[in-house]
Amino acid sequence: MKETWTTPEAPSFVRRHRRRLLRGLVVCVPVMIVLVAGIYIIDQHWPYRYRNVRPLLEQVLASRITVSAYHRTYFPHPGFVAKALTLRRNTAPDLPPVGSTEDLIVQGSWLDLLLFRRRVRLVDIKGLHVVIPPVGSRAMQEDFPPGSSGDFTGPETAVEKLVIHSAVLDLMRKNGGRYTYPIRNLVMRNVQEGQAASYVVDMQNAWPAGQIHASGSFGPVTPKNLGETRLSGKFTFTGVRLDQIGELHGTLTSEGRFSGALAAIELFATASTGDLAIEDGQPSQVNGSIQCTLNGLTGNMVLHQIEVKTGKSIVTAAGTVTGPANMPKSADLDLKATKARAQDLLRPFLHIEPPVAGPVALKAHAHLAPQSDGAKFLQRLTMDGGFVLPNDRVTDPAKESTLTAFSERAQGLKPSKDDPAKAETDPAVAVLSSLEGQVNVRDGVVSTERLTFAMPGASADLKGTFDLRDGNVHMLGELKMESDISHATTGFKSLLLKPLAPFFKKKHAGVVVPIAVTGGPGNYKVNQDLLHDK
Repeated sequence: MKETWTTPEAPSFVRRHRRRLLRGLVVCVPVMIVLVAGIYIIDQHWPYRYRNVRPLLEQVLASRITVSAYHRTYFPHPGFVAKALTLRRNTAPDLPPVGSTEDLIVQGSWLDLLLFRRRVRLVDIKGLHVVIPPVGSRAMQEDFPPGSSGDFTGPETAVEKLVIHSAVLDLMRKNGGRYTYPIRNLVMRNVQEGQAASYVVDMQNAWPAGQIHASGSFGPVTPKNLGETRLSGKFTFTGVRLDQIGELHGTLTSEGRFSGALAAIELFATASTGDLAIEDGQPSQVNGSIQCTLNGLTGNMVLHQIEVKTGKSIVTAAGTVTGPANMPKSADLDLKATKARAQDLLRPFLHIEPPVAGPVALKAHAHLAPQSDGAKFLQRLTMDGGFVLPNDRVTDPAKESTLTAFSERAQGLKPSKDDPAKAETDPAVAVLSSLEGQVNVRDGVVSTERLTFAMPGASADLKGTFDLRDGNVHMLGELKMESDISHATTGFKSLLLKPLAPFFKKKHAGVVVPIAVTGGPGNYKVNQDLLHDK
């Protein structure tokens, strides 16, 4: 039976919806064709295929790369994930790998993909481990031959964000050891050839151990002259283990800023430690600042100005730190102090209270040899210079009382009978003396050819040694007094020496007596050395 319409509106209803259907088909079919074509093109020319991104990664990591597993990702970002990467140097692909990673994530942007922009949104590397051969070794020469710095210029395609976390950098040493730098997190932005990249890094220093936080900018890299590469930033260096540097002890905190070319970085930093000690010395508060020029390729430094404050004393210095790249350095410093106190400068070196106190002026040159196995700080230190203590006093009350009494006798005065402890509480009672000399420090021993000690009524010229390690002293010299020799002692000894007074009398010089200063902490002795055999 033939179907008929029962209402007058039916034909117009069909015609109306038929037109809508045709318009929908006209719109949808081209869109579907475009989508199908787009899917086909993306599938055939997917920019995040491993074979396409591999050159980018090799430029980022400056190495040849192989992976053990790989798969694509599409949402929310196009890209891929790779597992267990192996890194080999471009210049030495047949040598053992220089590094490896656990996971690698590469992500792009659908907008960049649709607009055909050459850009990678994220490269995320986890568990990167890089091993650098010893400096000067055959492996180093093969891995990093001349001109290989050109591998580190960066990729041609822009990487918006490069993240490296849970990484380790090992610098191998010739003796078989290694310097290990754990890198907790490194974030770089705008990584591209010819562009400056910004960075933020959180890592551990290898030696001495400590936590480094730094941020700034680096690049663009100049491969033909890597030293001209620009960089700038700021840093903090905390929890620094000074006990790993020779015989130093204490924990240091430092912060600073830097800028310039890689081969000439201008650096300003401040540092502080509340417990600095040298070998068995007493922990002391020390604050300092440094302004220097650092060669980032060799680690050598020109120290323009160093200022160190301990107690109420300030010491300034300038000098150099030099040596082969990635090797322990030697340091040369010119030291100067015009506003210092003897007790402040001696305290970090001595395990007892400094034997003298008072203002001191000094000028010296110090050389610190490179760190070597078994060599202690005082063994590495050599120093030549001079000092003046114009008004010093002995810190031990009993010894100060004895010295005061001797000064009075040397002047021909009757010694006072004050309480020995009064010299400590009443500075007017304690005798003030002066100490001046030229000294040399070798292997922890201070030696002098002339040390002049003076107090009211007497003076002494001495030569000999003082051991910074144990505090022992051995010096010989002459004591000059205004009174005769019998005043050098008391009681029966004084009577015995009376007849000898004319033999020690010298024209225009009063009495001259040979003496010896010997002993150690708690048992220092000053004796008459008539035969010079002490």
